[in-house]
Amino acid sequence: MVMRRDSLLADSIMKKSGQLPGAILPGKRIVAFYGNIRSKGMGILGREPKEQMFRKFEKVLAEWRAADPSRGVQAALHNVTITAQGTAGKDGKWRLMNSKATIEEVISWAKEHNCILFLDVQPGHSTLAAELPKLEPYLKDPIVHLGIDPEFSLSTMPGVRPNQKIGTLDAKDINFTVSFLARIVSENKLPPKVLTVHRFTRKMVSNYKNIKLDPRVQIVMHMDGHGDPTLKKDSYQHYIVNEPVQYTGFKLFYEYDARPKPHHIMTPAEVIALKPSPLYIQYQ
Repeated sequence: MVMRRDSLLADSIMKKSGQLPGAILPGKRIVAFYGNIRSKGMGILGREPKEQMFRKFEKVLAEWRAADPSRGVQAALHNVTITAQGTAGKDGKWRLMNSKATIEEVISWAKEHNCILFLDVQPGHSTLAAELPKLEPYLKDPIVHLGIDPEFSLSTMPGVRPNQKIGTLDAKDINFTVSFLARIVSENKLPPKVLTVHRFTRKMVSNYKNIKLDPRVQIVMHMDGHGDPTLKKDSYQHYIVNEPVQYTGFKLFYEYDARPKPHHIMTPAEVIALKPSPLYIQYQ
């Protein structure tokens, strides 16, 4: 009943103002560095020493501000916090969560540099219902948001190890996540949370038409594929634009997009020109 009451209140505010107070999208474009601060191999976040990485990040943010002066830029860190593993672990779930100290450290990095923070979940053979409650204490912080990665969601694929096959999430899993975040927003009187959902194949997300929107949660369907610009644009069209949910995102890979030559990492202007123009940008 509380959830329904708060949802109706949020809907009424949305009808009057267009969005809930404190909503990031669509007023700003989020630009994020992705990885894990304890790993050099997962992305730019963690690959380079902290201060060197942030100097690089500031240059990237400046490029985006210059490319689209009409829209503000919200800096973000995107830390893979529950990570699919190459071994099953004691409970056979093939995933491992960062320590409390690591999560608190990356939150402090974000606050030091005026960033928001995404905690990303690769559930392995566990489920979002089992894993997300572990992150609730951190999600009560207004700067902390959430990402979920169907690629490493394998609970419907017995015997499949991470990286053997691409996993999947259904609309019901995404709806569970939206309700989970919406409750946290209501109970703690927070601004809307942003939820990113990684996607680069059709089967990664099933029954997209059944995904339910809630004004307390802003859903970004995030094109997570690497390759040359033509391939990336095609993937964006086929798996994000053609199966719309709410907002769109686009990933750029420092290590993979520019190889082989003459391929290149797409520029802010090239990404902005996509239709619809992505409002969440991630660098790995």
